[in-house]
Amino acid sequence: QVQLVESGGGLVQAGGSLRLSCAASGNIFSINAMRWYRQAPGKQRELVAGIISGGSTNYADSVKGRFTISRDNGKNTVYLQMNSLKPEDTAVYYCNADVRTDRGPYNYRYWGQGTQVTVSS
Repeated sequence: QVQLVESGGGLVQAGGSLRLSCAASGNIFSINAMRWYRQAPGKQRELVAGIISGGSTNYADSVKGRFTISRDNGKNTVYLQMNSLKPEDTAVYYCNADVRTDRGPYNYRYWGQGTQVTVSS
């Protein structure tokens, strides 16, 4: 089994910063992609940023230049450094990961439970 646990959310003022972490644990052979999504009340969940095993990254236009995704492969952890936060960044942030386990030569997508980020104006 694989678990993803997010941490680092909280309440910050506009212009502030937060660093989210998502640690994967369990029967992990390798992790291909790791991603951060967010979902605000009444809104569809959206992809914020992603990173693959080779280090390539992609970002939503709304966060480009403000957020940085990174990963520590040794810790099976993905981070999201969020700077210059805006009220519209308020959402529950979820990580997911495409994980290869002993279940077979395939990646399985796992989700964390989410961490709340609230940005006050």
